[in-house]
Amino acid sequence: MMKIYKQQVGKAVDFLTRHIKIPPVIGIMTGTGLGESIDALDAKNVFDYKEIPNIPVSTVQSHHGRLIYGTLEGLDVIAMQGRFHLYEGYSAKEVTFPIRLMQQLGVQTLILTNAAGGLNLTFNAGDIMVILDHINLTGENPLAGPNDAQWGARFPDMTNVYDKELAAIAQRAGRTCGEQLRMGVYAGLKGPSLETSAETRFLRQIGADAVGFSTVQEAIAAVHAKIKILGLSIITNINDPDNPTADTEEGIVEVAQQAASKLSVIIQEVAKDLAKNE
Repeated sequence: MMKIYKQQVGKAVDFLTRHIKIPPVIGIMTGTGLGESIDALDAKNVFDYKEIPNIPVSTVQSHHGRLIYGTLEGLDVIAMQGRFHLYEGYSAKEVTFPIRLMQQLGVQTLILTNAAGGLNLTFNAGDIMVILDHINLTGENPLAGPNDAQWGARFPDMTNVYDKELAAIAQRAGRTCGEQLRMGVYAGLKGPSLETSAETRFLRQIGADAVGFSTVQEAIAAVHAKIKILGLSIITNINDPDNPTADTEEGIVEVAQQAASKLSVIIQEVAKDLAKNE
């Protein structure tokens, strides 16, 4: 099974390297409603996912389903406008196919963005949270099954998933842009049903500041691949178990889209900082 999976990734890589001559150093995954968070990217090539061999198809309406190659602050970047989720019926390995693609293309830094529900009651809808750590409550792991030592260690250390230096750069970028970035722990659930009030209380008690249905699988695969990670969550709504409100996909997407321009500026500032050390 691992051999077949590697061959599938390899065919996708072969296709892209015929069009992309300079290896990307930064990879970006855009979350729900956040496709415009990469507006600052100077696009050189755009591929629909259906053009790329073996890559899954994004079935969520707010995910465009495009791979974009270009430059940002002089750095070569590959950006995925649309990710894959466990709740769509994909396996953990299918969800992390883009990460393996980035690994084989030479990506060194991964920026994971998502739309998340706020659990920390000091947060506000529209805030940007830098992910300091995560809690994987999906019951899934992309590393389950045979391990390929060429891709990473059998038991990767997970004590520092999100790079502290990148988190500090993001904080500085926020100050430069006049945005007060939040810091917190992201809880990853399988979805697609939203949280009950009891589940929200539980998540808060175990230390989560935000909750969503993505990111953790990709982060695990990236750690395995020794790629540095910056995680950024747009807080789209606040989950107060004592004063619950009914949330809708449309409302969540609307808030994310409104915050995408702020996130775009943050990502551009982070790239500018990274470019100084190139």
